Amino acid sequence: MIRLSELKLALDHSAEDLDALIQKTLTVSKAEVARSTVFKRSIDARKAQLLVVYIVDVELAGPAMESKLLERHSANPHIQPTPDMAYHPVAKAPANLALRPVVVGFGPCGIFAALMLAQMGFRPIVLERGKKVRERTQDTWDLWRKGVLDPESNVQFGEGGAGTFSDGKLYSQIKDPRFLGRKVMQEFVKAGAPPEILVEAHPHIGTFKLVKVVENLRAQIIALGGEIRFQQRLTDVLIEGEQRQLRGLTVLDQASGETYELRADQVVLALGHSSRDTFAMLHQRGVAMQAKPFSIGFRIEHPQSQIDQARWGRHAGHPLLGAADYKLVHHASNGRAVYSFCMCPGGAVVAATSELGRVVTNGMSQYSRNERNANAGIVVGIEPTDYAQDETAFVSAFGSDAGSRYAQDAVDAQQGDPASNHPLSGIALQRALESKAYVLGGGDYSAPAQLLGDFLAGKASTQLGAVEPSYQPGVTLCDLGSALPGYAVQAMREALPAFGHKIKDFDRPDAVLTGVETRTSSPLKMPRGENFQSSNTPGLYPAGEGAGYAGGILSAGVDGIKVAEALALNLLGGCT
Repeated sequence: MIRLSELKLALDHSAEDLDALIQKTLTVSKAEVARSTVFKRSIDARKAQLLVVYIVDVELAGPAMESKLLERHSANPHIQPTPDMAYHPVAKAPANLALRPVVVGFGPCGIFAALMLAQMGFRPIVLERGKKVRERTQDTWDLWRKGVLDPESNVQFGEGGAGTFSDGKLYSQIKDPRFLGRKVMQEFVKAGAPPEILVEAHPHIGTFKLVKVVENLRAQIIALGGEIRFQQRLTDVLIEGEQRQLRGLTVLDQASGETYELRADQVVLALGHSSRDTFAMLHQRGVAMQAKPFSIGFRIEHPQSQIDQARWGRHAGHPLLGAADYKLVHHASNGRAVYSFCMCPGGAVVAATSELGRVVTNGMSQYSRNERNANAGIVVGIEPTDYAQDETAFVSAFGSDAGSRYAQDAVDAQQGDPASNHPLSGIALQRALESKAYVLGGGDYSAPAQLLGDFLAGKASTQLGAVEPSYQPGVTLCDLGSALPGYAVQAMREALPAFGHKIKDFDRPDAVLTGVETRTSSPLKMPRGENFQSSNTPGLYPAGEGAGYAGGILSAGVDGIKVAEALALNLLGGCT
């Protein structure tokens, strides 16, 4: 087959117009085209006249004709052979497998690690600290509607991971030469996701549809011999000898309160970015990890109609376009990058905390994206050098015993390397900001909020304008200037008016800022080797967003596949 790219047509075109453009591009007749399939569709909105841009796979009447056409157009980068995008399993489990692999965490990364292991016949055991997705949904609604938090069942913890309560965005900028992202998408469709996610340039599923998709993926893993244990929290790892070989796990059954040991030599750690107690335990056991950059900021809300008009102009409301999104970045004069993050068209700002006495925001959309507001994180990039290293910060975040120990560890490390940072120092910063937001919000999981105009003016907000905040259980108007470090507030006050020059009225005075956004990505990374195992603990496979190797549903799923493949090959002695 032949792949054609950069095929551009007017917004209101017909299927026949696309067929005609294919024939013109290849200089063939209608009869010579056996079949054409749209691989990808996107919108070019850089000019007033919007264009639909296609990538299409074309099958001609015979292989000989395809070869001649490819030779004739060899200098055209937009006419190329269609690549092989099929997934090819790297291994098959032996019948006498002595010890089943274990996957800790059942978010996007853990789901696809378990699914690939199951499809290869390895019958994985999955440990998930939270509940099944429908029970978890009820617990999450209890926080949103009643202000009641279950620390083990919420937006962060439970079947499907944090991605379940999000926009369900399925695009990424990772390098993907093996088309593993396509494998992820195909498995989603097989599990009930809308088939159009395979075609749209910026596909998404939405929370309600994701619930059923996740349940169907679970059923497939079980049907292939896998086992999924819910409400099972990893509390310790059993490491043996000077080589630090993993030999097992200690697990707390949160339903019964009983603790047990699970023999395991090969364990995928798909923890997610909020498993702070597990990170602390792994650090205590000497598993390699290091602080890494992440971002902090607020959620911003505008009427979705305003964003549609700014992005699509007179075409706003066209059924092919849907709700408009945006992507913004500004490099502030103090050296900080400010950018939009996890933009959710036609969605809501949601309570995303997993810890008592702390407030965190995130964004969510349903598949329809038809809620009144658009929202996005407006966040500032920070580095490990920004994280507190003093004893007060560590004690506040981890308690007196652990905090004092971490503070002393940080002092000892900096004596050898002044540029070093404690691996858990980013968590300390997150917890400090989230605790402050809880207080600013009134101490009942309401979130602190401020009108954009008041934020720029440095004065507390006292009443809302035309934009109604969507965050539940509610917001408390205040001055957000104290909610983040001064350098972040300074950078955001410079960036927001600049964004108003890029999107008309983005800096409207009554746009609502809601705080705080602190879980943009994991604050640490767990180094691993080319075999995907921990750099100092063989048998542990740090994976996904929590370990610092992904940044969203699609990239987490892809990393889960890669880690599962590495684990399978290791079990088979490196042979396919």
